Amino acid sequence: MKNKLKLASLAIVLSVGYSYLNTAQAQNQNWSEGTRLEDAEVVVEKNRVIELPQAARNYEKFRINPPEITDRNVRYRFSDYRLPEQDIELQVKVLTIKQDELTKLYGNYLKAGIGNYGSLYLKGYFHNKRSKDASYGAQVSHISSSRGPVDKDNSAVSQSDISLHGERYLNGLTVGGDLKYGREKRYFYGYEPLLENEAEVDRDSIKQVFNRIHAQGFFHNHNSNAPFLYKTNARFRHINDQYDMSESNFAVDFRSEYGIDDVSAFKVDADLSVLSHKDSSDVSRGLFKLTAAYERQLNALRLTIGARIAYTGDEVNDARQLNVYPMVRVGLEPIKGNLLIYGGIGGDLERTTLYELTQENPFLAPNVQVADVNKGLEIYGGFQANVANYVHLNGRIAYQNFRNLYFYNNSVEDPAKFDLLYDDGVTNVFNIYGEASFNYSDEIRLGLKADYNSYNTASLDHPFHRPELMASVYGTYNFYDKILFNSELYYIGDSFGRITRPDGTVELRQTDSIVDLNLKADYKFTNNFTVFLMANNLFGKKYERFVNYPNKGINLIGGVTYSF
Repeated sequence: MKNKLKLASLAIVLSVGYSYLNTAQAQNQNWSEGTRLEDAEVVVEKNRVIELPQAARNYEKFRINPPEITDRNVRYRFSDYRLPEQDIELQVKVLTIKQDELTKLYGNYLKAGIGNYGSLYLKGYFHNKRSKDASYGAQVSHISSSRGPVDKDNSAVSQSDISLHGERYLNGLTVGGDLKYGREKRYFYGYEPLLENEAEVDRDSIKQVFNRIHAQGFFHNHNSNAPFLYKTNARFRHINDQYDMSESNFAVDFRSEYGIDDVSAFKVDADLSVLSHKDSSDVSRGLFKLTAAYERQLNALRLTIGARIAYTGDEVNDARQLNVYPMVRVGLEPIKGNLLIYGGIGGDLERTTLYELTQENPFLAPNVQVADVNKGLEIYGGFQANVANYVHLNGRIAYQNFRNLYFYNNSVEDPAKFDLLYDDGVTNVFNIYGEASFNYSDEIRLGLKADYNSYNTASLDHPFHRPELMASVYGTYNFYDKILFNSELYYIGDSFGRITRPDGTVELRQTDSIVDLNLKADYKFTNNFTVFLMANNLFGKKYERFVNYPNKGINLIGGVTYSF
């Protein structure tokens, strides 16, 4: 019966896919020549053409973690978790355990593909096999498109990365770290269309190149039975670009919890960040946070009481440098392990860096002013639930007050670049987040995620380039570990940008509401060889996530994976 159900499921999927392709071919005859394919980078933009959401990283499944420690009666840390991303690459057979024998594990793979827009996709992952003592590996990748949606190679893009990572498991202690270098090249192709008598744009004058270095080391005793658990992490990040901007950030964080007894614990966290930023001027920005909390479980009730002290050296927009935030949280678990209802109040000071901002929006103008985000007050509530071990639900609602929450808007000097804007006062945000996932026997996975934010700004006319609603529906189907289908349909609401013309007049522009469909299929010929096809932005809409920056149309990438 199970085999019949699988065959029926495959027939339905193939029939729907065949109907869709026929419809897509019919529609393609009416598309304009400018319609292009784009990458499915769900988060902010569609220029990284060749991957489904980056959050899910295939190599993670090769990590060999130490044995898990049995949960204590008190879960000292409360986490409003979000479910893992949905882009699962199963070109390698899932590790299964037989009675007396372990299936052969392929810890390495090489992946190569080509596509339209002159796209090239190369990826390699190398990892040690099963080990109780250590886990280590390396990854290399290159993703590029020689042409883009505007003026061919004037909107090209390339991104290359190489990284090393490792962990060593000692008696009650884990020590590890990672090192990564990345280079990213883009072009500011968001310029206004050229008039008939205007000269062509000098390609070198619109080029942007980012070099990124990330180094991190950590140690923790979370795989021990000690009453005092801790984790210390030290990291260094550096970025520089084509316009002589550089930023270096050294940060250390410490997390600890001490189990007083079976029903109570005390927690202390500390964060330190020292940042140096150089462009037209030199800026040093320090940040320090100290959090202390007492947590206690009273039967099905969990109570957390504490406070956080935070300091920032920012002076942008008259930033409040010293901040104290109360922390109160109450959690109720009426069905242990299956239902948790919680609510509370709190606040935080969140470090903001150009390293992260340029990943979110790579078209930033030079000499922008960066400030830490001050979440002065948050009132929240939510729930987490597991139903029959197959359905996982997570919902959260919050009212938040922010100072120095950043917004992107087109620069007055050059509309192809973006400045950072800040609200003069408090920005109120009403947030609703929800997600649900269904997983059945590693064969079928379905999910829905939605994130709604309503912004009430004090001085800005609009919350520039911050859409109210972002949502996605995703699914995977694994047929006999031979064929894997992976799809995602997502929605990003419209937003606003303000353009200043050369004559000084101002125009308010509205970006498109984005509806995008991505499909991926893997077929495993043998345990070593898999072929794949990725189709991104199947609706072929040249929408704009940022004003003046249309994305590509349909993007097809096909290739082969070799596992060893």
